[in-house]
Amino acid sequence: MIEFLLKTFVKDYKNTKEPKIRTRYGVFAGIVGIICNIILFTAKIIAGIITASVSIMADAVNNLSDAGSSIITLIGFKLAGKPADYEHPYGHGRMEYISGFMVSAAIVIMGFELLKSSFGKILHPTALEYSIPSIIILVFSILMKIWMAGFNRNLGKRVDSSAMKATATDSLSDCIATSVVLVSALLSLIFDINVDGYAGIVVAVFVMLAGVGAAKDTLQPLLGQPPTKEFVKELESLVLQDEHLIGVHDLIVHNYGPGRVYASLHAEVPASMDMMEAHDYIDMAEQRVEQNMNCFISIHMDPVVTDDEVINELRQMTVEVVESVGEELKIHDFRTVKGPYLTNLIFDVLVPYNYQLSDEEIKNRIQEQITAKHHECHAVIKIDKSYVG
Repeated sequence: MIEFLLKTFVKDYKNTKEPKIRTRYGVFAGIVGIICNIILFTAKIIAGIITASVSIMADAVNNLSDAGSSIITLIGFKLAGKPADYEHPYGHGRMEYISGFMVSAAIVIMGFELLKSSFGKILHPTALEYSIPSIIILVFSILMKIWMAGFNRNLGKRVDSSAMKATATDSLSDCIATSVVLVSALLSLIFDINVDGYAGIVVAVFVMLAGVGAAKDTLQPLLGQPPTKEFVKELESLVLQDEHLIGVHDLIVHNYGPGRVYASLHAEVPASMDMMEAHDYIDMAEQRVEQNMNCFISIHMDPVVTDDEVINELRQMTVEVVESVGEELKIHDFRTVKGPYLTNLIFDVLVPYNYQLSDEEIKNRIQEQITAKHHECHAVIKIDKSYVG
């Protein structure tokens, strides 16, 4: 059914890497969310008024907030689809994350208000009038929310949208919340047990947890999270597809919204290669990445001596020393400067965040082992941190 809806309402829906197609997905998902949630709100508010159930009315208000969230998401996608301008040269893609955070904040506030109402219901309970139609409405609501969760998860995976994935998670939490209300209604209808206020508290807690989870998903890209391992692997593979490029390091990825990724890295080439020829290979690598990953990239060329036996032996010795200090440690940018008495081995060491050894301890241990192996060698070490996790 989802495939049919996309084919009918989203033009060129298979070309999901294009920003304008992502915008169409976002607008379509927003419209579907608004329609479904308004239907659920209307049905539940009527049932809540008839039964005087605070948990049903709380669930109805939750659906109304979901409809408002869909409107904000829709606006966010429209704003995110605006092209770059003088004031925003990287585009407006992060508006999708900002709109998602606004939705999350609204969900948390709504959950808190529902929590207060439910406490009031516990302190001052009122008689309930559940009926078979109200039960049917709750069952229908659960089934529709299950479909909406699958719908948003499907679309979120297609266009890699954290906002849509967060909406899917919210729909699943709504299913659980409505199920709690349904159980409360059945207990009242069959056994005349009034747990309406307690059910309302459970619903409110689920609503607030969903809001906090969605906020986390939308804040992480704004704060600057690392790219996925799959993204890094694909990008490095494309660069190293040319045998003339013999290594990559110092990859940095900036995310300015889905479809607006900017990256830079250092690519190693043999120092003996002609500079103009090496420049052409670097240009072709940039083109491969941009064409295959819709990612803007700038590659810095690092010449590496590969045809000097002495330097190669020193490099291999240094690699073994660094790995003996820590298996997770890697080196790059290795070069040597020979003096009258000492040979400086100059290189960078890539150290993971929160590593068990301090930077100074790592430097000292590497220096001690290199000096022990070669008294005439001195290590000049720069500590690097990875920006790709």
